[in-house]
Amino acid sequence: MISYESLEKELKNKGIGKTKLSAQLGLSTRTIAKIKKGEKLSTKTLQKIAEYLGVAPEILMREVSENRILQTLRDEKESQLPGGLYHELQVRMTYNSNHIEGSKLSEDQTRWIFETNTLDVGDSISVDDVLETVHHFRAIDYVIDVAEDELTEDMIKHLHYLLKHDTKASKLTWFAVGVYKKRANVVGGRETSKPSEVHEHMKALLERYNAKETVTLEDIVELHAEFEIIHPFPDGNGRVGRLVALKECLRHNVIPFIIEDAKKLNYYRGLSEWRNERGWLTDTCLDGQDTFVRLLDMLEIPHD
Repeated sequence: MISYESLEKELKNKGIGKTKLSAQLGLSTRTIAKIKKGEKLSTKTLQKIAEYLGVAPEILMREVSENRILQTLRDEKESQLPGGLYHELQVRMTYNSNHIEGSKLSEDQTRWIFETNTLDVGDSISVDDVLETVHHFRAIDYVIDVAEDELTEDMIKHLHYLLKHDTKASKLTWFAVGVYKKRANVVGGRETSKPSEVHEHMKALLERYNAKETVTLEDIVELHAEFEIIHPFPDGNGRVGRLVALKECLRHNVIPFIIEDAKKLNYYRGLSEWRNERGWLTDTCLDGQDTFVRLLDMLEIPHD
């Protein structure tokens, strides 16, 4: 959906009605109707209107998502509004997702880094914990930016790069930041996809998933579980997988879920037993969705 709220404000401030605008610029009735209906104008037409009003064309028209949660996140990200949904998502998801993977930063320390871009160095803190916290903030930003685009392997690889670049592991010749793993790995004693199989398995997974006409929470949970079974990267798979799940919830207007560190044993059991019993992981993600709903309610953001 296209918003011309800024255009309407410019016209009002200058005392120009749409009839006068049309007459002055020779705009068709169809063009004026597009503005009223929120349909996209051509670049040439938008440029003509912008030159007439003496403003930059990009401020006159913007795309607005019909997904209220996504649009709220985008608006607050753009304005850097403190204390809103964007702020709390960044802090809460980053803290929990990193803590599940062993970060020693507390939620208060995570919040302090996000809010001040500084760190109280009173405690002995791993440089990688700090880097991966900041990197996770940027990865959430990326997810919000590309939320409505179809999920691709390149997006997933870029999320891995955003999280792991410049960390200690990235200096290892075999580690492969932003590309699939070069060495085989196991998770909890379970075999994962071999390096030579990863691209084939990821391609097949995304083709099956993206072919769905309607995507539900259960479909996103399945995508997440199968991604973790493939385990395409040498490290960072859990965080990348949870970011992918966030993106797909925003893409398909599904209320996102935040897996809390306190629930990680249930979460690990759900992933481990996914192909035998799907209920455990699904229930854990539903619990994480309830966590997100409580946040929406606290901020008085309507949701279905």
